[in-house]
Amino acid sequence: MNDFVDDNPGRAWLATFAVAVLALVGASIAFTKAVWDRFIWQYFWGPVYADAHNAACAIKAQGETILVSWSNQAQCAIQGDAVVAEPGYTIVSEVGYMVIAFFFVIGVFLLLRRLDLSLDRTLLYALVPFMLFGGALRVVEDATDEVPAGVDSFLSYPMNSLFISPVIYFTVFVIALTALIVSVELADRDIVETTHKPLAAMGLGLLAVTIGYLGMLGLTVEYVGFYPQVVVLTVGLASLFAYGLYVLAERFAPEINRGTGYAGLVVLWGQAIDGVANVLMADWIHAIGLPETLTYSAKHPANAIIIDVTTTVLPPGVIDFMGTSWPFLLVKLAVPLGFVWLFTEEFLEESPRFSYLLLVAVTAVGLGPGTRDMVRAALGI
Repeated sequence: MNDFVDDNPGRAWLATFAVAVLALVGASIAFTKAVWDRFIWQYFWGPVYADAHNAACAIKAQGETILVSWSNQAQCAIQGDAVVAEPGYTIVSEVGYMVIAFFFVIGVFLLLRRLDLSLDRTLLYALVPFMLFGGALRVVEDATDEVPAGVDSFLSYPMNSLFISPVIYFTVFVIALTALIVSVELADRDIVETTHKPLAAMGLGLLAVTIGYLGMLGLTVEYVGFYPQVVVLTVGLASLFAYGLYVLAERFAPEINRGTGYAGLVVLWGQAIDGVANVLMADWIHAIGLPETLTYSAKHPANAIIIDVTTTVLPPGVIDFMGTSWPFLLVKLAVPLGFVWLFTEEFLEESPRFSYLLLVAVTAVGLGPGTRDMVRAALGI
């Protein structure tokens, strides 16, 4: 078996994937209620299904699935034998997604090696537009939830499930990988000089079309607003915090940035976008000029836990002045800084493809959701 893995790592990955899928399918058939209903459906597919139907939750009981509207949200508290799935994440789902994400990072690494495609600092920069595009694309689905009754939406179930987290990560990955392969082919045929320029151009093109569509909605339809100050504040503050932290590290602990250079700054900026967007949406949304009717709550357990701890530990006066989400921003700056520190020059030289793949992944899981939160609030949806 070890020889098989050493000689055919790609086949070993595919074999592991096939065995895992078959095991889940078999267990779901043999133990439907325990495995499918109360694990896969409740924590993974049910939340996507409910979100795709713009429902407060989906309830599975007696072989039927019931969608509960937001106006009847209290019904989501049903107990007994009913299985309830709500949009968003739980600790179980987040741990599951982290395991799946790491497994697929290994798969992508093996695929890039098989195709003899390398990742470096310039390609990390070129992939940033795709991360922004992914966040904006998610808002396209959000906007369809605001379409008034009686008006047809161009994006509906099941197609819209491709644009809901975490499925959207695979959607954007396929698009980005296709663009990367096309860029490599163009470079191999000497049509372009480098791979990263056409890759970045395709990403910017997709981003421009998506933002253009959302901007048109914000300016032309009544059910979508237009609050550009959200983008200005989020990008401005995130850039200030990320660059300030980068400069401080460069001055007092230069070994942190020595390996990654400005690539580390991109990682910090991507995570800072997510942190700032969360703080603004949770505590300052009305102070920056958005309607009183708009409210946003934490979708991730980590953010919710931080808010609960802050509310419990800090005195009311501090909370009234600073809010409850600001520690989340500190985490979003400290954790990626520590992560960047791990990427020494030696580590990057020994395995540049895998190193930059990890940097891309960490940037994406911050910049994608952060962009979604920012653009969604900028449109008041």
